Parts: sequence; C-alpha cells; structure tokens
Amino acid sequence: MSSLVKKYLMALTGFVLVGFVCGHMLGNLQMFLHPDWINEYAYKLQHLPYGLLWVVRLVLLITVIVHVVVAVQLVLENRRARGGENYAAKAKLQATFASKTMRYTGLVLLAFIIFHILHFTVQSVHPEFKELHTEITGTGTLWHVYDHLKPMGHTNQHDVYAMVGIGFSPHFWYVPAFYIFSMALLCMHLTHGVASMFQSLGLRNSVWTPRLRKLALVIGWVVFLGFSSLPVAGLLQAFPHQDHIQAQYEHTFDGGAAHSDAAAHNH
Repeated sequence: MSSLVKKYLMALTGFVLVGFVCGHMLGNLQMFLHPDWINEYAYKLQHLPYGLLWVVRLVLLITVIVHVVVAVQLVLENRRARGGENYAAKAKLQATFASKTMRYTGLVLLAFIIFHILHFTVQSVHPEFKELHTEITGTGTLWHVYDHLKPMGHTNQHDVYAMVGIGFSPHFWYVPAFYIFSMALLCMHLTHGVASMFQSLGLRNSVWTPRLRKLALVIGWVVFLGFSSLPVAGLLQAFPHQDHIQAQYEHTFDGGAAHSDAAAHNH
C-alpha cells in the first residue's frame, strides 16, 4: 500500500471519527435538559431495529483500528524517510506543537476510549451503575416522534442521566479530571488532524490552507468545550436536576454501603 493511499485512508477514517465525535457530543449535551431527554435517547439507541447499533459499533471499531494502524505505519515511514540533520531541524521549526505530539495524543486518546467504554458502556469501573433505573414517559422530549421505538408509559429504564452525573461527581473527582485532560488532548489532535485531512485530499493552497486551519481550530475548541462541560458540571454539581442525581447516588452507593454494613453487623 502506497503512502498516498494510506494518507487517503487516514483522511477518510478521520472524517468518520470526527463526525461521530460531533454527533456523540450533541447527544451528551442533553444532560443539560430534563433527565427524560438523555434517558429516552439512550433507550432509542439501544432499541434501534435490525441491529443497527451493533452495525454502527462495528463500523466505528474497524475505523479506529484502520486509523491507528495506518497512523503507526506513516510515522514509521516518515522516520525512515528523514534525511540529515538540516532537514530534521527545518521540520522541527515548521511543525506546530499539536503536529509534533499527534502520535502521543493519539495513544492517550486510544487509552481514553477504552476507559470510556469500560466506564459508561460496560460499566465495569463502577458496577453499581447497572443498578441505576428510573421511570421515563417521553413527554416533553423530542423523541416522541419515534413512537414505534417509544417505551410504553412509565417504563423502568436505565438511568443514564444519574449515571453520568454520578460518574463525574466529586466523589470520583479523578474520573472527570481524566476526561477533561483527554478532551484537551482531543482538541489538540483535532486542530491539526482536521486540517491535515483536507490537505491529504488535495485542498492545499494559499487560499484554502488558512481557512482549513481556522475550521480545524473551531471544531477542536467546540468539541473540547462541549465535552468538557459535562465533567465540569459534574464536579461543580451543576446539572439542572442535581437533586435527582444525588438521590440516585445515595440510594445506589450510600444505600448499598449501609445495607452491607447492616448485613455484616447481623452476622
């Protein structure tokens, strides 16, 4: 596979991942609405017909693998292709901090993705999350338009709202701190990566290059602010329905601990 084909693959997989990141961010921002919004949104995703959710997950997994493998190959090729010290010095002067650290931010982001899946999807970091349930009606949300996927009446569903609120709470301050740090790295990765994607597809001239760099900066900072707003709100306990989050925490975590202590005392 030629270097040109690999650069095209990096660009195409990058487009897919940036699109997913932006969509995922918009979905997560429902945390600043009524709990029914994000809870029913999560329900609809879990109950998409024809196994579409797993199709999307498979496509994303393949995309990430291709992106990482090709990135590693290009880094190794660039190292082998480097000339003498003069070339290396010139490249170092021209490179931005974001471009010089792409390989490192990429590795940290890969570790973050794995942790994020274990944290909120598999729920193995805090198994108590699996016990969080709530009643949702769908009233007052946008999701009522998908009536064929709508849970009937007051349905006992997984409480994603409380899970995210608890997961980012001061009780586990190191988790939101890691999320904010990772989103800062994602911002750096995007500010260089988005511009590079377009350049790999041939949009590289005196007119488009400055515009694409500005677009990359906007996308990077919007994603950073959008995603980071959640762990920041969690740390500050500033979500709109914080009382609901606190009640679920006391019931699931404090209540569970109290129950265990009582059981131990009885024995």
